Amino acid sequence: MNEERQQPFQVSDIFACTCCGFCCHGETTVSLDQQDQERMIAALRMSREEVAERYWRITGSVVQMQVRDGHCIFYHAERGCTVHEGRPWRCRQWPLHPSMLADEDNYRTITASCPGFVQGMEYVDFCRIFRALQAQGDAEKFAA
Repeated sequence: MNEERQQPFQVSDIFACTCCGFCCHGETTVSLDQQDQERMIAALRMSREEVAERYWRITGSVVQMQVRDGHCIFYHAERGCTVHEGRPWRCRQWPLHPSMLADEDNYRTITASCPGFVQGMEYVDFCRIFRALQAQGDAEKFAA
C-alpha cells in the first residue's frame, strides 16, 4: 500500500468484521460503565433489574456481562452478538485497540487471531490508516 491516498479513510480499509465470534469466546468478560449499562438496557428493552438479573455479574460496584459455556452470554453461534446495538464500548472498539499502535507484536497477535483484518497489510500502513481514523474522530470505535 505504497500509493498515497487522500483521507478520509474508512474502517473497512483495515478491518471488516466477519462475525466469527472468536472475540466473544473465553472465560473472561467485559466490564460495563454507566453508558454501556444504559445502552444495553435500551437495546434489550427491559428494566435495569431484569437485565442485571439475567445478563450481568455484579461484584460490589463492578458490573460485567456474564459468561456462559465459555463465551459471552450474548453470543449466539448462528446469530453472533444478540445485543449488537447495545454492546459495550470495549466490544465496539475491539479488535481495533490503540495498543496496536505502540506494539507491533500486539498487532501481529491480534491480526493473527481475527480473520476480519485486511490480509498482507504492512504494519506501517496499518498504523498510518488507524491513526488517521482516530484523528477523524470516530470516538465510538476508538474509545480509549
